[in-house]
Amino acid sequence: MTYSEVITTRILSLCAVRNITVNKLATLSGMKQSTLDNIIRGNTKSPGLRTLHRISQGFGITLSELLNFPEINETLFEDE
Repeated sequence: MTYSEVITTRILSLCAVRNITVNKLATLSGMKQSTLDNIIRGNTKSPGLRTLHRISQGFGITLSELLNFPEINETLFEDE
């Protein structure tokens, strides 16, 4: 599994739990929908810290909470 796949899985999971769309998350995060779409589609392989911080703010959680989940802590990442 790649880093971008793990991040995509986390974002989609949090959207499902909060019952919001990726478009709504983009609005809540103050970012363009295309930026988030590129992350979800895997076009952006390694989203920057600032982008991840904005996404976490959109979810109403800290960056640490966004990045602290079993898949990211237990995955041995393949080279992208």
